[in-house]
Amino acid sequence: MSEALVATQAPEASVASGASGARQFWRRLRTQRAALVAAAVVALLVLVALAAPLLTALEGQDPTTYHPALVDSARGGVPIGSFGGISGDHWLGVEPQTGRDMFARLVYGARVSLGVALAATVVQVLIGVLVGVTAALGSQWVDQLLSRLTDIIVALPLMIMALALLAIVPSDFPRPVLVALVIGLIAWGNIAKITRAQTLTLKGLDYVSAARLSGWSTRRIARRELLPGLAAPVITYAALLVPINITVEAALSFLGVGVKPPTPSWGQMLTAADVWYQAAPQYLLLPAGALFVTVLALTVLGDGVRTALDPRAASRLRVGTGRKREAKA
Repeated sequence: MSEALVATQAPEASVASGASGARQFWRRLRTQRAALVAAAVVALLVLVALAAPLLTALEGQDPTTYHPALVDSARGGVPIGSFGGISGDHWLGVEPQTGRDMFARLVYGARVSLGVALAATVVQVLIGVLVGVTAALGSQWVDQLLSRLTDIIVALPLMIMALALLAIVPSDFPRPVLVALVIGLIAWGNIAKITRAQTLTLKGLDYVSAARLSGWSTRRIARRELLPGLAAPVITYAALLVPINITVEAALSFLGVGVKPPTPSWGQMLTAADVWYQAAPQYLLLPAGALFVTVLALTVLGDGVRTALDPRAASRLRVGTGRKREAKA
């Protein structure tokens, strides 16, 4: 009877503890200046990506129009003018050989790079959480089967498998969607392992046992009791997956199997820039700098989220984080 009462009250307690946990999370995150700066940078990048059509309209350019009059054909297509042809009409200059606007291609490339990384992360989280929870709550043979499958997925070389899959898919399939699906379908193994281990730990807690004794179904226990407890480790790992996926997308585009022209992508821009770094260095520095800033900001933000969700873990990045503030939080 007491177990049933505890199980009945568990959802209300879970909601209250969830609200309190969210407040504690924001309080701890606010003490980390590096994470707050990184969050502002990420928010700015997302805003730029979403507002790419508006920004390019303000400039009066688009990412696909050629401007052959702005490049010097006698020198192999080097942009005419200083700093890659920077002017009032072309805020960051033009692309060598084609004369396409660099600002337009850079902001539209942010849409592709961030969009692919976020979509791939969502696919990884959905598959990993489903497999991990099913393995932990299923029978012994289900656990063994899914655990061996997860081990195989983790052992697969991501880049080689992605190269093979992207090379055989028809070219008319939307490339950004394909890249996101390939990354997500290949790289969900680690989050499945984390979810399974955390679910096995939560299974032994009293409130889960009380819910089981009160007659709750396995699906209801997973939805009402286990998933809230999995939120912290899953969000933490997902925050660290986004910069990894950005790097993978850039590498695949750099190797020529990712996003195809004329769709702009930072990795694709780097592919074409390897022969222009001396004649037009901005063509290499702009997408490389954007990738560096994005990956660094997401990595710092992911570290801040990890530390805020687990205050016992010391942050790897101590910039702007004082011991007194951590103790007060």
